[in-house]
Amino acid sequence: MASKNKVVFEDFFPSMVEKLGTQGFMAELCNGFRVLMDGEKGVITLESLKRNSAELGLGVMSDDELKSMLEEGDLDGDGSLNQMEFCVLMFRLSPELMKGSRRWLEQMLN
Repeated sequence: MASKNKVVFEDFFPSMVEKLGTQGFMAELCNGFRVLMDGEKGVITLESLKRNSAELGLGVMSDDELKSMLEEGDLDGDGSLNQMEFCVLMFRLSPELMKGSRRWLEQMLN
């Protein structure tokens, strides 16, 4: 059981891959990116994350929490997430996807 201060994350990604297949799952990740991105800039910014995160059930989060999320995935250091950075971050945050990523990648390429 989780303590009051601990966030429990249930990883639904593996079951999504199983249900949707690899291409369907990647399409859903892309849809998630589009929900969070700034439509004019084509990337997820702090402002777009703050504005759109409630749509994904993240609720009200502090600027520091949102900045931390961006920094976690910002591979090129530009302060925002492009689609590739977002997808890489989502894979990294799913322990089960990381375990099965090679198998799913091979399925997608075949």
